[in-house]
Order: sequence, then C-alpha cells, then structure tokens
Amino acid sequence: MRVSRLTMIMAVFLTAAGFALVAANSSVTIVEESSETGVRQQLDLNGLTWAEVEASGLQVVLAGTAPNEALRFRALSIAGSVVDAARIMDEMQIAAAEDVAPPRFSAEVLRNTAGISVIGLIPLSTDRDALIEAFTAMSDLPVTDLLETADYPAPSGWEDALAYAITAMDGLPRAKVSVAAWRVAITAIADSTADKTRMETELRRAAPPALKVALNISAPRPVITPFTLRFVIDEAGARFDACSADTEAARTSILTAAMEAGLTGPGRCTLGMGVPSPNWSDAVQTAIAALAEIGGGSVTFSDADVTIVAAEGTEFGLFEQVIGELENALPEVFALYPVRPKATDPVDGPAEFLATLSPEGQVQLRGRISGEKMRDVADSFARARFGSENVYTAARVVPDLPADWPARVLTGIEALGYLNNGVVVVTPETVRLSGASGNADASDMIARLMAGKLGEEAQFEINVTYIEELDPVAALPTPEECEARIAEVVAGSKINFEPGSATIDAGALPVMDEIAEILSECGDLRLEVQGHTDSQGREEMNLALSQARAESVLNELRARRVLTGNFLAVGYGEENPVADNGNEDGREDNRRIEFRLIRPESGVPEGDSALESLAEKTDTEGEATTEDPTNEQD
Repeated sequence: MRVSRLTMIMAVFLTAAGFALVAANSSVTIVEESSETGVRQQLDLNGLTWAEVEASGLQVVLAGTAPNEALRFRALSIAGSVVDAARIMDEMQIAAAEDVAPPRFSAEVLRNTAGISVIGLIPLSTDRDALIEAFTAMSDLPVTDLLETADYPAPSGWEDALAYAITAMDGLPRAKVSVAAWRVAITAIADSTADKTRMETELRRAAPPALKVALNISAPRPVITPFTLRFVIDEAGARFDACSADTEAARTSILTAAMEAGLTGPGRCTLGMGVPSPNWSDAVQTAIAALAEIGGGSVTFSDADVTIVAAEGTEFGLFEQVIGELENALPEVFALYPVRPKATDPVDGPAEFLATLSPEGQVQLRGRISGEKMRDVADSFARARFGSENVYTAARVVPDLPADWPARVLTGIEALGYLNNGVVVVTPETVRLSGASGNADASDMIARLMAGKLGEEAQFEINVTYIEELDPVAALPTPEECEARIAEVVAGSKINFEPGSATIDAGALPVMDEIAEILSECGDLRLEVQGHTDSQGREEMNLALSQARAESVLNELRARRVLTGNFLAVGYGEENPVADNGNEDGREDNRRIEFRLIRPESGVPEGDSALESLAEKTDTEGEATTEDPTNEQD
C-alpha cells in the first residue's frame, strides 16, 4: 500500500514535469516566431530587403550581403530596436567595393610663332619625355610642358591618337590639336584656300582607319584697306578693275548686277574684311546700274567714297538725271563725286593735255600728245608711278605741238604723284596743277621739281591744299589713344577662354576682330599682351596658363594680319589682382587679358636730351663752385 502511494506521487511529479517542459518549449517557439517576424517587418519597412532573418532559440541571426558598411550597421540598429541587442548574431557580409573608374585622359597641343604648349592629363605609362622631345624637334621655339599624369592603364586607342597628333602638328605652324582615345580634333589656320584644301587632304590620308578626326581649318579673309571696287564700261566692254565684297551673298549680288550691265565671263570678287557699311552691296548694285544707264565710264568705290566718271560726250541732261537719282538712292554714309568730262575736238580744240588722279588712285591720261612713241612713254611712266592696273590712257596723237611738249607732259605726270588726288593741265603757255595732299611740304617739292625740269623762267601754277586727314603720320592715333581704345573694347566685351584652357571662346572672336581693326589704324607701336588669372589652383599652373592665354591672343591677332613684331605676350598668373579673390565676381574680374604700351625707361626727364641734361649738370656744378671756392681746398 505504501509502495502504491509512492508510485502515485512519482507519477504525479513526472506528469507535472512533462507539462512544464511542454509549456517551456511552447514559450520558446512563440518567442522565436515573434522575434523573427518583428525584426523582418522592421527591416522590410526600412528598405533593407536584402537582409535575411532567422531565429534560433532566443538568438536572432542576421545574414545576407549588405551593399556597404553603413547599411550593415543600420540593419543591426533596426534589429536591436526590436529585440535585445545581446540576442543578435551578425553573420552579414559586405559587397566588394567596385574599382574606381579611371579618369578621362586628354591632351591639348597649342602651336604658334611663340612656341608649343602641351596641356592635359595623360597615363603614367605614356612616355612623357619622348612626347616632349618629339614636339621640341619640330622647331627651335620653346615647348611648355603643362601635362599631369595618373597611374591608370592607357585606354584603347590612346597611343594611336597621340601618335597621329604628333604627326599632324609637325605640319601645322599655327594650330590647336585636342587628343582623346580614338579621337583627334584639329583647329588650324591656312594661308589660302588652296593651302586649306592641301592640309585637309594630307591630314585625312595620314589618319589611322579607326581614328575619328575632326578638322576645322580656316583660311582667314584678308583685311582690305581701303575697301575698293572699280567697274568700267568702255569700248572693250564691261569689266572689274577691282572688286571687293564682305559676304558670299554680297558677292553674288554684285556680280549679278555687273552681268546685267554687260559683264561677260565668271567675274571675280574678293571676299575680305573692312567693309565700311553693311549696305555695301546695295550701294554697288545701284551705282553699277547708274553707270550702265549713262552708257559708259567708270564707277569707283573707296570705302564710302563713290566717284562716277561718265564717258566723254555723255549728254548733259541724261547725266544730270542719272546722278540725281543715284544720289537719292545711295544708302547713308556713301558720298558721291560725279564727273562729266567735256568733249573736245582734237584738232579744233585747244592744245591741252590732262592727267587726273582720283582719291582711289586711278589715273586717266587724256588730251593731246605729240606722237605714238611719246604716248607709250607717257603711259609707261604713269604706270611705273601709279601702278599698271591704275592707269587708263586715252591721249590722242596730234602734230605740230611745241618742242618742249614731252617734257611738260612728263613733268606734269611726275608732279601729280605728290598729290593724293588732283589734276594737271598742260598747255603751251603753262602747267597748272591743283589738288589735295597729305604732305605739308608738297607745294614746295612740286615747285622745286617744275623749276628744275622746266627751267626757272617757265610758267606754272600750283594750287595744293594740305589735308591733315590724308597725312599718313598726322592721321595716326597716338599710342596712348590706341591703348585707351583697346581698353574700352575689352571692358565692354571681355576676352573669355574655355574653362581651364588657353583656347579663346568662340563668343570672344568678334572682340578680337575689333581689336585687330584698331591696331591696323595705329601704325607701329610696342605693346604687351598681358594674361592674368585668379588665385585658385597652384601658382605655377596659373602662371603657365596665363602665359599660354596671352600667346593665344597674340596668335589670333597674327591670324588677322596684325603686325606683331613689336608685341610681347607675358603671363602674370595671379600676381596682379584687380578684385577680391574671395568671391566668384572678384575671381571673374581677375581672369582677364590686358593690352599695355611698352614705354621706354630712361633716367632723363621727358623733353630733355642727354646733352641738355649734361649741360644743366655742368651749370649746377659751376654755380656750386662759384658759391664755395673753398671746396677745391677741402
């Protein structure tokens, strides 16, 4: 009985232990499921779907591959906000970091008469010394090395592009070559259209098949001063002695008007810069049509001055009507000078020889001459004096002229050469010369000439007006005026460059045209083209960049036919700021190009010669000696 009771007690105990074990296992399962579910939900809500969650007893295991260390730590933090951080086991991995992308390798080579500059970023594997040596071998001019290197493999096509760039630059005295993998862009200036075609053909033939080559070769238009056109209608037909146009459309319009007036053949008209008015082609077409309506003669344009000379014998009423209509039709700015020669009978009219010189330099020889040989001599003499293309001879051979007639004719032609425009009339009694000159001593020189050639007793009349505007020296602006005019242009329209480059921005090219036009009027002066930068970057790089930019400006001036023999290109880097480098507006002001006169340095005050200074010094010493006679004993 006693055993049975003990057995029952044991059975009850074991049953209770079983129930407790079952309850404990059930509690652990509930905790696992709730922990896993809670952590997973929070991770998903925060976008960390890559994280894997598994509960093992009271522990929560986080697995999966985190994109980076920050997201791995974030997953741990979120899980720790749901369950005790001590229960979390971190088995997450971190994705391997991607290799840093290599930089874009490129180089830019600038070449002009000042030397060669090489700028850019190249692979470390590129033989930099050999590259610079190749450019050095092209000429005796200096090579500026502004290259940077990076230790990354050279991209495919880099070496081929660089080798082609070296080959191309060797044949381009004025050019910019930009190099990248499988691509080379060349900007160059040719001396003529034919030279441009030759350069393009040679460069394309030399390029490797897979290389992309972009060519931008220009043949700059000449600066035509004065902007001239001369159209003639005479017995030989209609023709241009000279023709200038500013655009293709203007040239087409002018040639069309000339063909309507009788021009045969293709006709030639030079495209150039320096047109005095955008209405140039309209004025020329109107004047050519007027000359055709008159029936013959010539029309000459010299900038905005228009001289129309009718053929001899032109009816007065017709001439007056056409000239009146032309004066009203010409655009503003253009000034008309009409001439209607009077017809003379070579036998019954007065014994007279006339030579006229127009403001455009055109010469006509008319009137009487003493023989065929003498007419040839006069024609040759005039062509030698004024240019073969500028002389038109219509003199007629008449017998029984005075014996000294040839001397009078040749002296009159020679005297006419001292004028800018005028007329000389030779008669048996006298030689009369009148006109305008830019030489203040022209009258004296002509008087000496006539007295020496014709004899002091010969009768001659001289009526020459000095016009300062025609004086090539007096009409020139002073160097200071030129400097001020350029400064005004640069202040109004800044010369900008492509970022970090010595290449002038395309928007600044009209500014270079204005500066070139000013310099073409200034004569010979010494000028320093200064390059300046802001203070950002290394000082050495800023100095080199400012030098390259100053040389680029000088190159643009040469391309515009500006004589730059007395010009210097100097880079000052960040040395001379004009504004605060602490803000962007100030830095923009400091990145600039300036044009400064090079003034002679002298210890002698302006206006005093060395001899005058020495004399003053001697006088001063003499006064000191007179005032203190004891100095010599001291």
